Amino acid sequence: MRLTYTSDLWWKNAVVYCLDVETYKDGNGDGIGDFRGLTQQIDYLANLGVTCLWLMPFFPTPNRDDGYDITDFYSIDPRLGTLGDFVEFMRTAHDRGLRVIADLVVNHTSDRHPWFVDARSSKDSPYRDWYVWSDKPEPDPEETVFPDKEDSVWEWDKKSRQYYLHSFYRHQPDLNVGNPAVRDEITRILGFWMELGLSGFRVDAVPFLIENVRPKLADPHDFLADLRAFMTRRQGGSVLLGEVNLPYEQLVGYFGNGLGDQLSMCFDFIAMQRTWLSLARGEAEPLASALRERPAPPKDCQWAVFLRNHDELTLDKLTEEERQEVFEVFGPDEDMQIFGRGLRRRLPTMMGGDLRRIKMAYSLLFSMPGTPVLFYGEEIGMGENLDAEGRMAVRVPMQWSREGGFSMAEPDREMPGGSYAPDRVNVADQKRDTDSLLRWFQLLIERYRECPELAWGAYTVLDTGNPAVLAHRCDADGATVVVLHNLGDTAQDVDLRLDGLDGCLLTDLLVDGTVEISDRGVAQLPLGPHGCRWLRASEPEVPPEDASVKSNNP
Repeated sequence: MRLTYTSDLWWKNAVVYCLDVETYKDGNGDGIGDFRGLTQQIDYLANLGVTCLWLMPFFPTPNRDDGYDITDFYSIDPRLGTLGDFVEFMRTAHDRGLRVIADLVVNHTSDRHPWFVDARSSKDSPYRDWYVWSDKPEPDPEETVFPDKEDSVWEWDKKSRQYYLHSFYRHQPDLNVGNPAVRDEITRILGFWMELGLSGFRVDAVPFLIENVRPKLADPHDFLADLRAFMTRRQGGSVLLGEVNLPYEQLVGYFGNGLGDQLSMCFDFIAMQRTWLSLARGEAEPLASALRERPAPPKDCQWAVFLRNHDELTLDKLTEEERQEVFEVFGPDEDMQIFGRGLRRRLPTMMGGDLRRIKMAYSLLFSMPGTPVLFYGEEIGMGENLDAEGRMAVRVPMQWSREGGFSMAEPDREMPGGSYAPDRVNVADQKRDTDSLLRWFQLLIERYRECPELAWGAYTVLDTGNPAVLAHRCDADGATVVVLHNLGDTAQDVDLRLDGLDGCLLTDLLVDGTVEISDRGVAQLPLGPHGCRWLRASEPEVPPEDASVKSNNP
């Protein structure tokens, strides 16, 4: 595949790294991460192979929801720095070739935002219709988003004597996107941050943003199309990455009903949840079925794949029986679970620190068709702090050295202990260890970037004849990459049929070695317990490193 072509649509095979400025690196010694500290770690991120940083909210906030309750969309939380610090960070990131996107949290504001303070002061306020009000609370959904904290999405406002809508916490009133003035303001917010260098946004809770409005929009998706059109006019290579946790048949419409004119990327929550069911069972079929069912996105759009994010590891799209299977294996204790539908643990602890199994899981992530999204600290195998409340368990300070290395002061948040304490898990040690998880991540990212077929190609889930082994091939422009993963804990031998590749050679990409494909189109491939193999197909006379571009040679 031509590099000039793939780089135009950079998001289709990017490596996205999500981090919270507050927990990444403290640059001024007050125990709280900030932009100055983050800027000093840009080279670490660039050397890791990351191509796009996703920043969690960094705006002024009362911090009742870890920054997702915003009081000013046009500034920086003073704890994290200034606009000047932000601009310096952006300049340094761009200098190292990194793009940056940020959370777009415009489904709601903080109840302390000046807009809402004014709106609740009087029914005649010019900001009154920027929010959703009702004399009587409408019927609630079967379950609120946070069932442990809220029993209704309607809250009585004593001063103005009406109820206001809050899809999330009561201190986060919903903005009314049905109001043209609100839509215009959201567009200005996007434009402001793009002028400061952002390449796009991760859109929080997209269905809530476009559906919970009064009056109802004739077509709620028109607003997403308008945002995308605005961004494209301002910056052709900008993206919208959407959080849309819906079944495939509903989710695909958020790309733009075949046109690709709404969200550039959507998180694949279905495949993520089926991945955990496969890992729990040691069987490929749950994930294989998801990949078979998954609709192809529009031409210039992409699926974003992940194993966990900054929220709970939700399992809401599994059946109750399937969910309990995953709980039993990866979170049997009640304090490991959250909302009755998810887990509040990081991957290494769920896998008992088994490095072979952990490496296999991340190999699966990077080879899965789509764009991989990482949560900070995954590359070194950080654990969680279950003593922290709710989803905060996984939002722990980054561990740079045996002493912690996050701050010269006492960190604002507690780090994990035991086998996952900084003296056992840190960047400094793993940089010096060629067998470390950090080095494995660097290898996976390097090979992923060398194999555009994984993200761009048409993929096929292959029949392995073995319930523990998942195999798929990705084909693009006459080039093929084949990937196998053994989800089981015993060695397996696989006879894999590869149609159209008779007589070709398979070259291992993660270790040295080659395998011949027979004249009948069958390759014999052994896999160790929790083993993984990435293989590039090439004709015997074509070097494997040239196979990806051979169809474009004159």
